[in-house]
Amino acid sequence: MKYKISISVEEDTIRKIQDCMRTGRFRNKSHFVESAIKRFREAE
Repeated sequence: MKYKISISVEEDTIRKIQDCMRTGRFRNKSHFVESAIKRFREAE
């Protein structure tokens, strides 16, 4: 099950996420955030 959350990030961060989406690496912002969280947890 997926849950909807709300976060606040700097404008520069949004631009970087959008750049990653343009290259096709991520489908959307949620995909980006899920991937980032997964990598963070794996690094712990």
